[in-house]
Amino acid sequence: MKKYDYDIGIIGGGAAGLTVASGAAQLGARTLLIEKEPSLGGDCLHFGCVPSKTLIHSAKLYHAMKQGPQFGLPEIQLPPVDFQQIAKRIQSVISVIQRHDSVERFCKLGVEVKFGAPCFADEHVIELDGKRISAKAWVIATGSSPAPPRLEALKKIPYITNKEIFSLPRLPQSLIILGAGPIAIEMAQAFCRLGAQVTIIQRSAQILTKEDKDMADEVMQILQEEGITILLNCTVTEARDTGHSRELTIQQGEETIHLAAETVLLAQGRSPNVDGLGLDKINLEYSQRGIVVDPRMRTSHKHIYAPGDINGAFQFTHAAGYEGGIVVTNAIFHLPRKVNSQWMPWCTYTEPELASIGMNEKRARDAGIRYTVWTEHFRENDRALAEGTGRGKLKMILDEKELPIGVQILGPRAGDLLGEWAAVLGGGIKLSSLAGIIHPYPSLAEINKRVAGSYISPKIFSPTVKKGLKLFFQLKGASCTPSSEIT
Repeated sequence: MKKYDYDIGIIGGGAAGLTVASGAAQLGARTLLIEKEPSLGGDCLHFGCVPSKTLIHSAKLYHAMKQGPQFGLPEIQLPPVDFQQIAKRIQSVISVIQRHDSVERFCKLGVEVKFGAPCFADEHVIELDGKRISAKAWVIATGSSPAPPRLEALKKIPYITNKEIFSLPRLPQSLIILGAGPIAIEMAQAFCRLGAQVTIIQRSAQILTKEDKDMADEVMQILQEEGITILLNCTVTEARDTGHSRELTIQQGEETIHLAAETVLLAQGRSPNVDGLGLDKINLEYSQRGIVVDPRMRTSHKHIYAPGDINGAFQFTHAAGYEGGIVVTNAIFHLPRKVNSQWMPWCTYTEPELASIGMNEKRARDAGIRYTVWTEHFRENDRALAEGTGRGKLKMILDEKELPIGVQILGPRAGDLLGEWAAVLGGGIKLSSLAGIIHPYPSLAEINKRVAGSYISPKIFSPTVKKGLKLFFQLKGASCTPSSEIT
């Protein structure tokens, strides 16, 4: 039997890689973790989820401080934002979380951590800093990076991505955002609330193109009301750097639009980090989308796995962690566990938030599924009204067998509200059970119970049921009808 230096080697110290390293080492596997960047944590910790949500919260508080009169409070005049102070807070939050992703912690778990840029020499061996290291199984969890400009015109100007936006020396007076996905939309609202003049340029006819149009359009309306300019069906035809501003020429149908801004944020998708790994040397199958994997997260070489953004399936931190767990089961336990992404949740952290699980109407139509939609509005939720957050709605999608296949929530703390649906749908809990659950009053979570109740109620209070009760228990029927009301 061939001997290897390690039972398992992991390339990439983000969510997927750290999950595999932690699980494998604690199960007794000799584990090596290699990270190219100077610290562990990956894009999510340093340039994604953590800094963006920290920034969004600062912007939310600044915005809320201006809304006092709407809540019976005195109006106050606020000084301009000092972005360096926000950037300092972002770094302080990262540093606290970094302790959980530290080399010391993983060493205590039994993981050896090395830093550098590895390259495969053969299917079981990588080269790192001139040394050859072998492992029985390898995990490629190198994640993704901001996609480069697709248009030649954009290569002529300086731009920033999510890697630079959280450490800007000051708040830009004006910001053009190219793209209208979750990152773009979240940053647009945050920077607008902090005081920047924000313009979004989108190639298609809808922002948040993976979401249902009615939900995305409501988000767009809210952003526009807050002062964000959104241009749809646009193409950048020319770009010029004047030194103090970036000038873009936009074609929107027959109209030519000229725009200028201090800063341009490129947010037009992600690209898998495959360069420099030597994948061609070992004939490992990959594409522009990412490394090709099967449902067990195995690549074209069955002892090499690729969880997380690198495979291009779901570019979420929680998805990377889940897929990392699948790898541990297969690589360490040698049990054929497969990914089940039917109930993969996600959330765009605008205000209000837009969260989704399962199928929305768009995906149901594409799959040829006949469905019905059950809707509840936050304007009918007492807690939302009390807090002044009554915009948005919940949509529950049922298939032709009246089984839930998805839920979308646009409303306050939608990401948290989706947690109950993750348990209900993932656990196979019946809608009748959800309708019977007791929620504290007043709470936003009542909207979950209410939409389930709206489906159950017609069955309970049907004419057939009332007729049967009248027959067996001699019920006398309604004591008041519109025609008999007291005047």
